[in-house]
Amino acid sequence: MILRRLTKTSMETTRLSSKGQIILPKAVRDTHHWAPGTDFSVEDTGDGVVLRPIKTGQPTRLDDLVGSLRVKGPARTIEEMDSVIDAELRDRRDRGRY
Repeated sequence: MILRRLTKTSMETTRLSSKGQIILPKAVRDTHHWAPGTDFSVEDTGDGVVLRPIKTGQPTRLDDLVGSLRVKGPARTIEEMDSVIDAELRDRRDRGRY
């Protein structure tokens, strides 16, 4: 099943409406089991966009996550965390991801 999904190459076309709407072809919606009301994130890749369904489920509470990531050594500062995030965003942008 996974191999078939990875090697399946079909191209569907659609058109942007005057309201900025795009209709996903029924075959695509059925393949992915996307029902009306499915929310998507939209990622601009520079030469196009990637739509990814937003997974629904139980919202995560901060209290459930506290202490789940163990770090050896001193706590990181906000500046250190911001620096690492900025570096990753630059790397992704250089690879054409953002």
